[in-house]
Amino acid sequence: MKIDFCSLTSGSNGNVTYVATDNTRVLVDAGVPGRTISNKLAQIDVLPETIDAILITHEHSDHIVGAGVLARKHRIPIYANEATWQTAAMRRLVGDIPPHLRRVFETENEFYIGDLGVLPIPIPHDTVEPVAFRIYAGKRSVAVATDMGRVPGKVVKALAGTDLILLESNHDPDMVMHNLRYPEYLKKRILGSRGHLSNITCAQALGQLYETGVKRALLGHLSQDNNTPELALKTVGDALFGLGLKPGVDIHLDMTWRDRVGGLYTLE
Repeated sequence: MKIDFCSLTSGSNGNVTYVATDNTRVLVDAGVPGRTISNKLAQIDVLPETIDAILITHEHSDHIVGAGVLARKHRIPIYANEATWQTAAMRRLVGDIPPHLRRVFETENEFYIGDLGVLPIPIPHDTVEPVAFRIYAGKRSVAVATDMGRVPGKVVKALAGTDLILLESNHDPDMVMHNLRYPEYLKKRILGSRGHLSNITCAQALGQLYETGVKRALLGHLSQDNNTPELALKTVGDALFGLGLKPGVDIHLDMTWRDRVGGLYTLE
């Protein structure tokens, strides 16, 4: 069974990822306006009304702002854990969702949407119950793992052997520390254990994941103010090389983008 994977947008301004088989199509997060998501789906020849579910990782606006509009307009179920559903942010930004479109999953318990298996993995972030998702189709699996201050061993184990992972490479710590527009509390939040992965911590996690069989990664959720795609690729690549891995040979790195649809990957 084949599985398609495409980052429609990824960054501190919004996050949407498309995952599909021939029979089932889902979005991981919907962090830009609904019309924008529909336009991005059109670029990969997908109609929004054919989406079977929207999976929510957590309640920050850059992950949910378009979910309610899409759900109500196209009758798409939204899946989130109960703690996330209960937040003020979900009520305010997602709005009223008809009961038949409101789905609740239990973190760490696998569930199914059509022929896709979905495992919500608990991660450390400053929200009520944030998760990464590992999504299965037959023998293949992909993952979306962003918005983490660190990558605990339990998360590495849950992501072990994934065929393709979108992993956060959010910031360069020096850029954060020297950002004159950021107050100290925000710098501490970003750099903290429940904040975001830096380029270096992303590389360290990829080194661990490589040992489990992960051979392809997309760098995602880059900060607009404290990172660049070029810096992320170079820093992660150099760090992996320092671990004895050759980017492009041992492990393949690609980018996701805030301003355009990323590559469409098909795993068979």
